[in-house]
Amino acid sequence: MANITDIHARQLLDSRGNPTIEVEVYSKNHMGRAIVPSGASTGIHEALELRDKKKAYLGKSVEKAVNNVNTILRRKLKGMSLAQANLDNYMIELDGTVNKSRLGANAILGVSMAAARCRACSENKWLFEVLGKKRVMPVPFCNIINGGKHAAGKLAMQEFMIAPVRAKSFSEATRIVSETYHILKDVIAKKYGKSAVHVGDEGGFAPPVKDAYQALDLIMNAVDKAGYTNKIRIAMDPAASEFYHKGKYNIGKKLSPDKMMNYYLKLLDKYPIVSLEDPFDQDDFETWAEIMKQRPKGVQIVGDDLTVSNVERIDIAAEKKLCNALLLKVNQIGSLTEATDAAKLAMKNKWNVMVSHRSGETEDAFIADLAVALGCGQIKLGAPCRSDRTAKYNQLLRIEGKLLKGVKYGY
Repeated sequence: MANITDIHARQLLDSRGNPTIEVEVYSKNHMGRAIVPSGASTGIHEALELRDKKKAYLGKSVEKAVNNVNTILRRKLKGMSLAQANLDNYMIELDGTVNKSRLGANAILGVSMAAARCRACSENKWLFEVLGKKRVMPVPFCNIINGGKHAAGKLAMQEFMIAPVRAKSFSEATRIVSETYHILKDVIAKKYGKSAVHVGDEGGFAPPVKDAYQALDLIMNAVDKAGYTNKIRIAMDPAASEFYHKGKYNIGKKLSPDKMMNYYLKLLDKYPIVSLEDPFDQDDFETWAEIMKQRPKGVQIVGDDLTVSNVERIDIAAEKKLCNALLLKVNQIGSLTEATDAAKLAMKNKWNVMVSHRSGETEDAFIADLAVALGCGQIKLGAPCRSDRTAKYNQLLRIEGKLLKGVKYGY
């Protein structure tokens, strides 16, 4: 395996126009490059994204993280093998903190991802071929109505997604998603006017709806008009930690945990929802456990802020039976090895795993390869709109073309 000859980082912009870090890792004859994404609704248990908190970019510059790569990590890692686990574990030990607050999770992850790409280039392989041995094309979970922190409006819940679970291939799924998305645009414009089809951070529309029922009715109307009621199912990510305060969930009206759960159960009964992510606050364990008991059969309850791609939090959730699926975000934990370990632990507990983008994304399509290599069969991509989102769709279409016929689709 090739050794690292040099490392270089720089500050770039993400899809929200905020700074993020790009890292290049060099071997003797090759180079791998990666850009780190950023979240808006972040759990309190996530690894630390290091920002400068100075005047530049309104406090959001990442020059300190960039400098940590170009000095400390560059000096320490030159000459090391591109073997992923050894490299990642060394950086974690070098940082020496629980949440990577010394070097920054964004600095460590940038090197981790770029090293994987450098290895793929040095071995003349596709990225997915060095990330794992499984080969499954994932179902795209596509956020087509945005609320919460992803859009400016009164809709407290963050994401309303369509998932073409009964498509026969990823390419068919992409067509289904795209057609439904454009029909939804017409549905919204007809009901609320053309000014209502502005998009949020993840490319989904942000119409002036106030609750989940209105959002889901719009989606079901579009799905019906598109002719895909037999192929599409619905997914939701309320991101409840963002509207939880002092024991109440504020969705336009303040609800107790029990009433919030009953609200979800009514939604699950009325709509073809197969996935419910972060329905409660990240530490409201009692209510998480209760909805797991009461959910309809076949509905996955997904931990995001609850689990933060962290094996310790996954162990807690598994022991207490709080959820049965993991949302995997590599920047939540800060290294590729730890993210892979989190996915493996979730699968060991017989959970589903959904690889996910972040609201502050980039043109880097790394997660597309990761989802295929892990064989999890699910990926959260955002709407088929804006190049930061379509980059992932396009990479998956390339991979499907590479793998050709017979590759498994779905979970």
